[in-house]
Amino acid sequence: MRVHVVSDVHGNSTALARAGDGADALICLGDLVLFLDYADHSRGIFPELFGVENADRIVALRTARRFDDARALARSLWHGMDRDSAIEGAVRKQYSELFAAFPAPTYATYGNVDIPRLWPEFAQEGTTVLDGERAEIGGLVFGFVGGGLPSPMRTPYEVSEEEYAAKVAALGEVDVLCSHIPPDVPELCYDTVARRFERGSSVLLDAIRATRPRYALFGHVHQPLARRMRIGGTECVNVGHFASTGTPWVLEW
Repeated sequence: MRVHVVSDVHGNSTALARAGDGADALICLGDLVLFLDYADHSRGIFPELFGVENADRIVALRTARRFDDARALARSLWHGMDRDSAIEGAVRKQYSELFAAFPAPTYATYGNVDIPRLWPEFAQEGTTVLDGERAEIGGLVFGFVGGGLPSPMRTPYEVSEEEYAAKVAALGEVDVLCSHIPPDVPELCYDTVARRFERGSSVLLDAIRATRPRYALFGHVHQPLARRMRIGGTECVNVGHFASTGTPWVLEW
């Protein structure tokens, strides 16, 4: 059995269309939407609406962790515009291309920048969406936990600690634990390019220690200090920033 795993697709529908080649199934760990490309500030919803110069400005503020100033800049740019309508229209356009690129079968969960309420509109036959749910693939049990935890970035699908813990608890024991964010381990959460710690989950870490899945797979941190680490008997793997690599991580058994 061969499964390809991707995360942080961020608009790369061209590579996504090839991500399942040679695999029995594709797993996607979320962040389909590209709001702003930190490597190329001309790409994404934000520069489409406000231009590259403003994208440069907001990236500089966020990188300096001046989040209040970044939010003030964003408020000034959105003034007089229907923010929700503009974003939803752009997201729908991206989702139309991205969901069409999924092969069958695909098992997918949400990232922190995704908008879950829109997914049923675009998920086609052959795409199974799971969040706090399990699926059997090739004789192994996979558990899926989508979204992120509250952060200064205030991304669209951040849930409370309590809600996230309930989703993890609902999985029970699984062979492969799939989440968007990593367990709360410093080496797995630190982004070496953004030079900051992203939110990880202590509940995920506790579940790994308690239930000892074979693998814990995740994304979210684009340039992690450590891409993989063993915790007890569990191999923890950041499957990679698919938007930039275009290459899925391969799991075979």
